[in-house]
Amino acid sequence: MQSSPKARILSAVSDPSLKSNRSGSIELSITGMTCQGCARHATEALQGVAGVDSAQVRLDQAAATVRVLPDATVLTLDLIAAVEAAGFAAKEVKTEDKPANPAGGIAWSGWKLNVLLGVPATLFFMIAEWGLGVGMEGWFHWAGFAVALPVQVLCGGRFYRGAWSQLKRGQSNMDTLVSLGSSTAFVYSSWGLFAGWQGHLYFMEAAGIITFVSVGHWMEAITSSKAAGALEALLNLTPAKATRIVENGAEEQVPVTELERGDRVVLKPGDRVPVDGDVIEGASAIDESMLTGESLPIDKAAGAKVYGGTLNANGRLVMRVTETGDATALAQIIAVVQRAQTSRANIQKLGDKVSSVFVPVVIVIALLTALGWGLAPEKARELSLHLSRFLWTVNPPELALTAAVIHAAAVLIVSCPCAMGLATPIAIMAGTNAAARRGILIRDGEALEKSGTIDTVLFDKTGTLTAGRPVVEAKTGFHGDDSYGEQALKTASRLAGASNHPLSRAIAAAAPSTEAAEFTNWRELQGRGIQADSAAGSIRLGSLDWLRDSGVGTEPAAAFLERQSAQGATVVGLAEGANLVGVFALNDALKPGAREVVRGLRSEGLEIWLISGDRRSAALASAASAGIPEDRVQAEVRPEDKAGIVERIQSEGRRVAFVGDGINDAPALKQADLGVAVSRASDVAREAADIVLLNSDIHAIPEALGLAKATLRTIRQNLFWAFFYNAAAIPLAALGFLNPMLCAAAMGFSDLVVVGNALRLRGWRVSGS
Repeated sequence: MQSSPKARILSAVSDPSLKSNRSGSIELSITGMTCQGCARHATEALQGVAGVDSAQVRLDQAAATVRVLPDATVLTLDLIAAVEAAGFAAKEVKTEDKPANPAGGIAWSGWKLNVLLGVPATLFFMIAEWGLGVGMEGWFHWAGFAVALPVQVLCGGRFYRGAWSQLKRGQSNMDTLVSLGSSTAFVYSSWGLFAGWQGHLYFMEAAGIITFVSVGHWMEAITSSKAAGALEALLNLTPAKATRIVENGAEEQVPVTELERGDRVVLKPGDRVPVDGDVIEGASAIDESMLTGESLPIDKAAGAKVYGGTLNANGRLVMRVTETGDATALAQIIAVVQRAQTSRANIQKLGDKVSSVFVPVVIVIALLTALGWGLAPEKARELSLHLSRFLWTVNPPELALTAAVIHAAAVLIVSCPCAMGLATPIAIMAGTNAAARRGILIRDGEALEKSGTIDTVLFDKTGTLTAGRPVVEAKTGFHGDDSYGEQALKTASRLAGASNHPLSRAIAAAAPSTEAAEFTNWRELQGRGIQADSAAGSIRLGSLDWLRDSGVGTEPAAAFLERQSAQGATVVGLAEGANLVGVFALNDALKPGAREVVRGLRSEGLEIWLISGDRRSAALASAASAGIPEDRVQAEVRPEDKAGIVERIQSEGRRVAFVGDGINDAPALKQADLGVAVSRASDVAREAADIVLLNSDIHAIPEALGLAKATLRTIRQNLFWAFFYNAAAIPLAALGFLNPMLCAAAMGFSDLVVVGNALRLRGWRVSGS
């Protein structure tokens, strides 16, 4: 029962552990949940508490993990109250009480008693009544009562508790329907037994209802746990202990939770990287497939980044810890996947509206069924027999009261609100997990929906269609003779050394220098270049247009510019004062398979654009190589203007996906209907995109779009099945074409159809792959 505000305040004061969350997450034990629909309601209740970032409810373990927003304070009592308001009971689980392997529970353990007790009991009834034909014997009636009673009390207890918990709050759910249906058959048969009736009693149906529904939930739990496989794999990646180097150089085994920034950790062959860090000693190859989807190990040496959860393949490394806990790339990825799995799609609103009134409507239909068969049995029987000519033969019970009770129970049992509740979240869970296995992070259900309406894809050039690693392919100087080109490149290299722009990094790498930079007042102008002061005066490195606008004479570079631009190169100039002293041609090759990716997207009816900050000639050369039409190229675009281009295309009625590298494309990613960022694992938390690709392989783009569309298609199929099933099954049960035990089996089967259809996403592949 929910505590009063006064009681909650007094309890919080007396128990400091309930005041707030100090570790970034709170563990709860939740009881009273019987199906994935219950887990969804508990999740929504927890996410509705102010300060909660995400909540993951695990039905198989009757537990929940609640992540709190940074700098937020969340009372554990508020979380417990929210769960109780949803019709369940909850309590906090202390860290020391948590299981060692939170993701490795037994999926069907919660239904073990029901399955082990209910299945033999139901088989006993089926063999006796259908095989041996003793269902009408007086002794069997008493035996049936003795066998059905423990099933009703022990196995049905969880349904009764769930229904009572909901009733106390003026609510109803699937437990309500199962309890009413099974109780109706059992009470009616018990009444007949003690009244001395000689006809058929329905103890088999009473036991079979609970048994079949329990078996259905058992199978649902197993299949649902498979849908969450990728998240469970991510949760299990981090090792429990790490080898830390202490001050005297000795090595010690310590829990990963004790690691701090700056600690040195030893990684031996076969070790999992415990947290994020920088390699300071050794060389090896790291398997990052679970984070990025990249199948080949990545070579690592001193200075390289390593991420928690990845696997050290074949060498000894020493790393310095840079991030721990929730700040690691793995923790951020897990948080994104969890948030996506618990998100709600707009398409789910229809199912939610129907589900909110479903159980009361079903109860009304069951009452009308009982009244119809009880008060007008001849007309009901006549209608049933008439329809049987088009369906199948039925034999309604002779007694009006019996027919009323049994057919009303059938209506209650066959109704399946779980299928409607599961249709969207189970598909989102399966889709986001399938994507995570490929290094694709889908933010939420809305991203899945938006992907299904996209008709235009805009590619940023550098780092997206191209490798993002331009190299200096030609240079020349204008200070005395051409040999000055090498000297100009060294000066440009020192000037560019502090910049992270891809072109700057390429110039810095072309002529690495150990000399100290002699510049002052260094600054970078976005979309233009770099400017600084030197002993000789102002010095600039950047686009020729910017240099010209700054008063630099660029005429000497005209022939070089024309020649290199025709080959798709980007030309950058170095100027001292008003004099152009050198120009450099940089080329960034297309990623392997870029042309095939563009062709594949166009074959699906998508319109493809290229947006680039490069000169038009360079952008056109890249577009031609990729197979993008010339009239779909926007060149010489500043980063801040990309969002405007997206908006202009949207104004023409197009639904736009923007694919960028996530470094300076945040405004365009936000403006687009669907933002797709080609990123790095460490950048996940900062992205403005709906979909984040942790693997820069160009083939991940159609894979991400295709998988998102497949998930949306699965949601629609599930919703169609859930509505179709109930629209067909409820009238059939009301008219006497389905008996209660068959209805229980059909109800479980409906859930399995929805879950099984979602599981097909685990094996989804791009067409033709």
